[in-house]
Amino acid sequence: MLTVDFDRLGLLAGDRVLDMGCGAGRHAFEMYRRGADVIAFDQDADELARVGELFAAMRAEGEVPAGGDADIKEGDALALPFADGEFDRIVAAEVLEHIPADIQAIDELVRVLRPGGTLAVSVPRWFPEIVCWKLSEDYHNTPGGHIRIYSDKELVGKMRNAGLEFDGKDHAHGLHTPYWWIKCAVGVRKDDHPLAKAYHQILVWDIMKRPLATRAAEAVLNPVMGKSMVLYFHKPA
Repeated sequence: MLTVDFDRLGLLAGDRVLDMGCGAGRHAFEMYRRGADVIAFDQDADELARVGELFAAMRAEGEVPAGGDADIKEGDALALPFADGEFDRIVAAEVLEHIPADIQAIDELVRVLRPGGTLAVSVPRWFPEIVCWKLSEDYHNTPGGHIRIYSDKELVGKMRNAGLEFDGKDHAHGLHTPYWWIKCAVGVRKDDHPLAKAYHQILVWDIMKRPLATRAAEAVLNPVMGKSMVLYFHKPA
């Protein structure tokens, strides 16, 4: 389930790319499949190990074009262990809402992006997120959980203050918003609740099958209630 549009990001085969806060690696894997030179970066060593294993499996299965490369790196988003201007593209998907010192993290992203390079950052969208917060304290009051809700104006302003130019925005995962509202209403840890379980099965089916009907439904829902807000920027040359 991808949040970032790599065509809009301008991703090309051979690009040096950072997936900052890669989590389980969903964006890193797709960029690797497109022939990029990918660094999957996170502070969770166990999750990174699994990402590295899947990188190796992709190579073994011949899923990667010639020239594509991938590696993992553990570290702190507030002190990225990379040279200035090292990356052509950067993805930071659903990360900044977890980081108390978000301005410092943004400064680090800008530092390691080359002049002329592009960056995509996604965060939970204000309206769906505020509903989740009002429905459930447990949704956000957890260690490592969401500590803020961004408006587009606030996040664009912070990125511009760090030296980036704004290129536009999208919204994604409109079908996922009702699922999280259900979870917050019945209990975020109650995965076996009949309503939450049934909706989750629909989402899994949609991800696996990608039927035309749900693609059309999400295209309608995304501008109205897409769960994620995706912002695109470039660093002036």
